[in-house]
Amino acid sequence: MLTVNEQFPGPTIHVRKGDTAFVNVHNDGKYGVTIHWHGVKQPNNPWSDGPENITQCPIQPGKNFTYEVIFSDEEGTLWWHAHSDWSRATVHGHIVILPEIGKTYPFPEPYAEQTIFLASWFNTDVKELIDDATLIGGDPDPSDGFTINGWPGALYNCSNETISTFGVEYGKTYLFRLVNGVMNEEMFFGIAGHNFTVVAQDAAYIKPIVTSYIMITPGQTMDILLTADQSPSSYYIAASPFFDSNAPFDNTTTTAILQYTNATAPSSIPFPSLPSTTDKESADNFTSKIKALASEEHPISVPQNITKRIFITVSVNQLPCDLVNGTCGGPNGNRLAASLNNISFSTPTTDVLQQYYSMLNDTSFDSDFPSQPAVLFNFTGDDADDYILPEVGTKAKLVEYGASVEIVYQGTNIGNAENHPMHLHGYSFYVVGSAYGNWNETTSPDTYNLIDPPEVNTIGVPKNGWTSIRFVANNPGVWFMHCHLERHASWGMNTVLIVKNGPTNDTKIRRPPPNLPICA
Repeated sequence: MLTVNEQFPGPTIHVRKGDTAFVNVHNDGKYGVTIHWHGVKQPNNPWSDGPENITQCPIQPGKNFTYEVIFSDEEGTLWWHAHSDWSRATVHGHIVILPEIGKTYPFPEPYAEQTIFLASWFNTDVKELIDDATLIGGDPDPSDGFTINGWPGALYNCSNETISTFGVEYGKTYLFRLVNGVMNEEMFFGIAGHNFTVVAQDAAYIKPIVTSYIMITPGQTMDILLTADQSPSSYYIAASPFFDSNAPFDNTTTTAILQYTNATAPSSIPFPSLPSTTDKESADNFTSKIKALASEEHPISVPQNITKRIFITVSVNQLPCDLVNGTCGGPNGNRLAASLNNISFSTPTTDVLQQYYSMLNDTSFDSDFPSQPAVLFNFTGDDADDYILPEVGTKAKLVEYGASVEIVYQGTNIGNAENHPMHLHGYSFYVVGSAYGNWNETTSPDTYNLIDPPEVNTIGVPKNGWTSIRFVANNPGVWFMHCHLERHASWGMNTVLIVKNGPTNDTKIRRPPPNLPICA
């Protein structure tokens, strides 16, 4: 089990808004590894962003690399994780970004803060798991359980000591910083007998939402205010999957305990009433309430006049089996794949950033990722499987510096349709619209929220539906875009966004650091 400083989850990084952190990573493991600072924009500095063979080659065993992590306007909770193979299953931790000195939260100061990390647990070596599945083109086995702060809780075949406990005092208000680092499942989360208030998502403040549960996708973070106002006792905290697909998944529940101080434990600890695994209505009911705070102290700036539009279909596909002997592990003996605009991403062996920065003529990537799929069809219709065979390639999309960009992610009914949490490195973006069915260029924009859309870095594209995002391309660099379901990313549901340099030195990619890992 690969961990950081022998901790699971790893250590929390504490900074203030606008700080720069230097993190020296020593690889004492058996395989190459990289670290990504999820949601940190890294202005002009893609060199420290971390995705393997996109912005750097892996840190080889026995070597080290110092990341320069540059914070800008982020404030709240983010996280860091490995970005090589499936190492992020165990290599991850919180990033807590406090307000600048002299500034405060846009809500009353909590009595105390605690971190909550949701993760997947595997009873096997995760690298062997994905390597074996990749070899035969099959679906990797689901995780064997989930954890809260490293412990699975009371509902697994483990001793009672393997449960996290959060102590609270009656009448006090606590800020819980929640990360969903689960590998392949979106999660419902709740606390028995308590409502709570969600005040931030992905290190940006939102209008407060009072609720008894949340739905959070892999990659997302949420800041939650909980007032300990119930009868002093013990209460279960629980997280269970929301899953709207026919694909295999981990259908277990992880628990922790909210423990009031000086309270006698009850004979039976109350359990939260979470929505059922397939309760799409409850998932939508929560996510539809998320709006940016958009206050005078925390303003937003939604692009109004779009100069670059990109329409991207998001699909699970199949490829013909390429094994010399035997059949592959996917449907009909094929190899499982995934794609954006029907292009299944093939990860290069030399990182894209160094090739682009050096202006090499002979690169291992092409800069012709299309602005829409080559073939337009009824994306959510029953005949979508006619388009199950994707192209395979290493394609990037070039965008001019300063462009006002709109990307529409369109889920398709190809293969196993499901919700796709899409993550873009180097940026936060405004989620201006989302609905079921096919996006319509005439009518769908009429439904957009351009007043107070949430500003996030990861967004769930609904099953057989679409989501539209907007941002200004003001961060030059090579930035990975991918589904944060690890199965889908492994199968090729990825691409690269390259934002060109601007006209001044302050709007250009920085020089590379002198100690970049060498490609083996």
